[in-house]
Amino acid sequence: MRLLHRASPWRDLFSADNLPSPGELPPLLAPLQDALRELGPTPSLAAAHAWQGRLVEALQRLDLPAWRISQLISDHNDMLYRQAIRLSLNEMQGQGWGEPPVAYCVLTLGSAGRHESLLGPDQDNAMIVADYPDARHTEVDGYFQSLGERFTARLDEAGIPLCNGHVMARWPMWRKRLSEWREQLSLWTRERRVKRVQQSNILFDFSPVWGDASLADALADHVARLMPRASLFLDEMAALLDELPVALDRFGRLVGGGQEAPHDQALNLKRQGVLPLVNAVRLLSLRHGVRAADTRSRLAGLVMKGALGQRQAEALVRALDRCQERLLVVQLANLKVGAMPDGWVDLSRLEEDERLLLRHDMLVIRSLVRSVR
Repeated sequence: MRLLHRASPWRDLFSADNLPSPGELPPLLAPLQDALRELGPTPSLAAAHAWQGRLVEALQRLDLPAWRISQLISDHNDMLYRQAIRLSLNEMQGQGWGEPPVAYCVLTLGSAGRHESLLGPDQDNAMIVADYPDARHTEVDGYFQSLGERFTARLDEAGIPLCNGHVMARWPMWRKRLSEWREQLSLWTRERRVKRVQQSNILFDFSPVWGDASLADALADHVARLMPRASLFLDEMAALLDELPVALDRFGRLVGGGQEAPHDQALNLKRQGVLPLVNAVRLLSLRHGVRAADTRSRLAGLVMKGALGQRQAEALVRALDRCQERLLVVQLANLKVGAMPDGWVDLSRLEEDERLLLRHDMLVIRSLVRSVR
């Protein structure tokens, strides 16, 4: 399995099959050493996942920015994926399934694929299978269906829940031959259909986590060739930006509440801030042929393409960073009282300067969404 190129030594922390040894880390990283010693060298999947709050606390003590912590949470989840898949493969071999019949690649999607996960994500994954003759479908797909069911079940048991929308490699919709993925995307992007755009938005943020990464590269090549010419599809993607309005009223004031809100002063910062930004940047990147998967790199690529100004991109990066930091603070507080980490921020608990800065960031994000739309 080919590992992704790492742009920072921090990204090597969870790139191996085993956790780093605390004794091999420099003394300056004492908070991380302590956290790793508490976890132990060979934790179960469930114990390793439950430890992520402790990991975040250690990284915060080391003054890592929230965007880097988000990357490392994602890298740690990738490690859990690899362990779940390896355990599933070993189990299948022990039951007589043998080796995988053809090459394949497991993908993480959404925030996991962008390596922008925070605490408490559910599963979004898919599988690309190398092309094989139709006559072998029962044999080959049966193998990968079993693998998909097993590793997603293991992750669910470990605390990364199954996706309510069934976006997982255990389902045929998200487990296909490479040629089928290419054909599906070509069909989906020929017309303006809301459901197809929504499904594609999930798929477009993908990253290989296990298997033959050249299959993921081939799919990325197809997306890069296809999307700049898919004008009707991109128009519908732009129209769908209205489905996730930024958390501002028409006068530019912060607004919370809503049907699912726990109270009137609750603002869903993920849904009303981060996702509008991510969706708008994805759309611009597809229009202009920017191939990066994560939002920060996409913004840099859009500046290089001349699609965004440098100052606007920098303001958007700062807005994303502050949103991620605010969400991590809230999610850690939730964990400490035994609640599930979520995306709700209580506006009444913010200081005046925090409210002003949050409003500024929402204005920056809304400006981007309006210009893209």
